[in-house]
Amino acid sequence: MKKEARDLAREFKTFLANNEEEDFIMKAGAAKTPASSTMPEKENPAETAAPSFSDGEKAEILAETASAIARCQRCPLGTTRIKAVPGEGNPNARLMFIGEGPGFDEDHQGRPFVGRAGQLLDKMIEAMGLQRGEVFIANMVKCHPMIDATDTEKRGNDRPPSLEEIALCRKFIESQIAVIRPQYIVALGGVAAKSLIKDTSLSALRGKVHELELDSADLDGSVKIIATYHPAALLRNPNWKKDAWEDLKMLMREMNLKIPGK
Repeated sequence: MKKEARDLAREFKTFLANNEEEDFIMKAGAAKTPASSTMPEKENPAETAAPSFSDGEKAEILAETASAIARCQRCPLGTTRIKAVPGEGNPNARLMFIGEGPGFDEDHQGRPFVGRAGQLLDKMIEAMGLQRGEVFIANMVKCHPMIDATDTEKRGNDRPPSLEEIALCRKFIESQIAVIRPQYIVALGGVAAKSLIKDTSLSALRGKVHELELDSADLDGSVKIIATYHPAALLRNPNWKKDAWEDLKMLMREMNLKIPGK
């Protein structure tokens, strides 16, 4: 099984070197052996299950994905960004946080959630008894959506990504999910929640544990996903913080994490 995983990781790297990014994303997003799609119904699933990647293999594939993101110009965001923001964290994370897109600080640093909203997200993660380095943090789109793309040094120039931008970038986040294989995902804000769970209101999605389904990748096992407010929205509306904490406590119960004060 380890040999299969190494061979598959090597195959991903070859695809990245010899094909267009689209081909790589499709291949990396699948994260399974070719035989799995044609497995006889009565065959033992344990004998044909998708190979498990080691931490090193996951890190290598994620690095190659980040390299593809850095070169990507499939939508105008790729031509106006300062730095691509692929995401960062533990390649073997049990939990992922996914927002909508990078802002000013993220665009300048090339890292997700490093501004004021990122500082609040760090506190939310710590309130769960975790550290930032234990989870993986990313966004639906990997480049900064700006109101005025001609002025990259202007603050307050952020906007939500368009449906087209999300669609063109979607396979990147789906391939990351498929490689990391987290057990749980937190969709931060309405854009991420509607993109990953269902196109409806954030209020309708909150307070429930959903089962994740991907468009371009096969998941090896169940991935649970919840929706909550984006940290930037909590900064604008502090009265929502109590509700966001209830969402996180619901997740903590699912993850068997100790809730403070209990």
